[in-house]
Amino acid sequence: MNRSATTRLGVALLLWAMAGLLGAQTVRFRVLDAITAEPLEGALVYLTPAGPSAISDATGGGSLTVDSAPPAQASVTCSLLGFEVAELAWEGFRQNPLFRLLPTAYKLQEVTVADRSRERVSNGRLRDVEGTAIYAGRKTELILPGKLDGNLATNNAREIFKSVAGLTVWENDAAGLQLSVGARGLDPNRTSNFNTRQNGFDISADALGYPESYYTPPAQALERIEVVRGAASLQYGTQFGGLLNFKLKEGVADSKLLVESEQTVGSYGLFNSFNSVSGTVGKLRYYGFGQYKRSQGWRDNTGFEQGTGHLNVQYAWTKRTQLGAELTHMRYLAQQPGGLVDFEFAEDPSQSKRGRNHFRVNWTLAALHFDHAFSERTKINVRTFVLDAGRDALGELGPINRPDPLRERDLIRGEYRNFGQEGRLLHRYTLGAKPATFLIGYRYYSGFTRNRQGLGTAGSDADFRFNNPGRLERSDYDFPSRNYALFAEQLINLGKRWSVTPGLRLEHIRTTADGYYRRTVRAGNEILLDEQIEERLRNTRGFLLGGIGVSYRRSEQLEVYANASQNYRAINFSDLVIVNPNLVIDSTLNDERGYNAELGLRGSDPEGAWRFDASFFYLRYANRIGIREILLPDPVTIERLASLRTNIGAANVLGVEAFVEVDLVPLLQLNAAQDFSLRPFVNFSVIRGRYVSGGPAVEGKLVELIPPLSLKTGVASAYGRWRGQVLMTHVGEHFTDATNAVRVADATRGIIPTYTVFDLSATYTWSRWRVQAGANNLLDARYFTRRAQGYPGPGIIPAEARGLYLGLRVSI
Repeated sequence: MNRSATTRLGVALLLWAMAGLLGAQTVRFRVLDAITAEPLEGALVYLTPAGPSAISDATGGGSLTVDSAPPAQASVTCSLLGFEVAELAWEGFRQNPLFRLLPTAYKLQEVTVADRSRERVSNGRLRDVEGTAIYAGRKTELILPGKLDGNLATNNAREIFKSVAGLTVWENDAAGLQLSVGARGLDPNRTSNFNTRQNGFDISADALGYPESYYTPPAQALERIEVVRGAASLQYGTQFGGLLNFKLKEGVADSKLLVESEQTVGSYGLFNSFNSVSGTVGKLRYYGFGQYKRSQGWRDNTGFEQGTGHLNVQYAWTKRTQLGAELTHMRYLAQQPGGLVDFEFAEDPSQSKRGRNHFRVNWTLAALHFDHAFSERTKINVRTFVLDAGRDALGELGPINRPDPLRERDLIRGEYRNFGQEGRLLHRYTLGAKPATFLIGYRYYSGFTRNRQGLGTAGSDADFRFNNPGRLERSDYDFPSRNYALFAEQLINLGKRWSVTPGLRLEHIRTTADGYYRRTVRAGNEILLDEQIEERLRNTRGFLLGGIGVSYRRSEQLEVYANASQNYRAINFSDLVIVNPNLVIDSTLNDERGYNAELGLRGSDPEGAWRFDASFFYLRYANRIGIREILLPDPVTIERLASLRTNIGAANVLGVEAFVEVDLVPLLQLNAAQDFSLRPFVNFSVIRGRYVSGGPAVEGKLVELIPPLSLKTGVASAYGRWRGQVLMTHVGEHFTDATNAVRVADATRGIIPTYTVFDLSATYTWSRWRVQAGANNLLDARYFTRRAQGYPGPGIIPAEARGLYLGLRVSI
């Protein structure tokens, strides 16, 4: 090589090296919400084809460093779950490195529309990733009570859950003291088939052996309600129903002090006072409320008083670390009028045959929250929680078709002392140049339940004392329990349209029963047998649950989702030891096992004109627990019919659930003011379940507690400061036991007849004031939703007649 050639090569190498050095550059970018202009954290920004990537921080900012000049066709892509993907050419990105992401209609926490005046909707669905949880490929519902039209003062479940298809609601009382909802044929009693939480931690009596919820947060204090169907079992535990999480409001960020007060009066002496304070002072954010509620009730012997208090404080230690603490206490005392038999309900459903039954609840919850972001990609959340609670049921449990014998009353006392901790770590990363999310977590739960049953006084007052506390006539048991669990899920994006989310949960459960029960046989006033039986039982089991969710986004407005997850549910402590003359418990009860599977289609319009979610599901039970009829020997009548609670057999439940809502103003391009909306909606489910095993008495019979058709429909409207809603609820006839009994003498089993109920509400808001009025059961229908084997019955529990209410709220 001659000197000239060498010189030209050296210059070329030098120019190439300089070009490489000059090509290395760092560009600062920002990512904002296109609707609210708020910064977006956790957005993935990456160069395509395959190149470097970066994650936006809490301010929406970040930097992308490119080592060499990208090819001419290169572009920069920005993606964040819950938002449309944005793409800029490399040169455009260098000149204006700002991404404004538009929320995708199918992932909104609430439907967000371009015209802010149309933000009237009260429901939506959860994003694929929320905080430190993954919901991709699952059927989820999000309810925003602050935007609901309805009677929040009484936690009216028909109105609050109007957008959730497939729910069965038991109306035990008219004041919302206890929420009783079930899904897809699951027992609604005290929402025991859902994992029920407040701010992400358990609030039921004992999540393992007695998952009944005696406490329901006031709807006026709620920011949102999250509902995740049976596929929630992998992240939240083993209940067949899924997750029901009540998220309370937090302190307002733009004021040191905001005071809200709402007073509501209504029929039958209803008075509800709800008052709250919230604000932010420096790094401290707080929210607290107090509620007092009372009523005389529609029927005789139904008066109650309830009080609830809550305080939540959050301290932003650093930009990445937040500590929180909360305390909730609720107590109430209610009189229970008992049930009725069928002909009594037909004659006069307002009558009461029990004047000595009372119910008392004390519920205290405390929790500590720790949230830390190790980086823009990795977050951790740890919740530590405690429950100290109790409930006392006092009254006459004898068959309702016999008069009250005015003898000593049964007293059942439950005491609950639980401690738990749950931790989650969520990490975002890229997998094959696609965003991916990994979640891993643990759970430790220690429960302690003491359950005692004996005789109380023979009076009629609310005297919750045992006659013989040292030697109870029924039973006295301790139920300590332990639960350890590990779970993990992985959200993988397989291109722009497909995503898959596999998951596993490893469970270890230990439950113990230590105590005694008494067995007494009488013939009239003569005692034929009286013996005390001591027991110490231990049941330890471990198992692995698996599941998978799949999502296909046909477009930004349309998504197909599918999932399947295994489920497991432990037997209840009350199934083992409660002595009830209307119910016999099978001593060989076993835990329930099975799985949920569903296939759905959902979507919505970016302008907020329509939204829908329709799905088909299949629920499999291996050994469903239910009630069947048996013949028992009786010293007086030789033999009698009784209800037996046992493992009935295997059951298949299939159904279709759908919700559709439209805003007719933009859809029909009506010439109306921009602050006007008219939104008809339809929510329906068609469900069929049959027993495929369990013997000739039940095989081939319909699964109990499944209305073949449930329909909620109505219209919500808004104009200026006015807002209103008409809601119709229609529930088809269904059975209450596995033998499909039509009617029995004591009314503890039989048909729930078809019923239709209308609710009406209207709201007017101006400045800091809001007035709300309405009518529940507008047409004064006579119906019932439940036949009870024990409290608050036994027998038919009539639903409340027409009730009016009027409320006034002020914010200061």
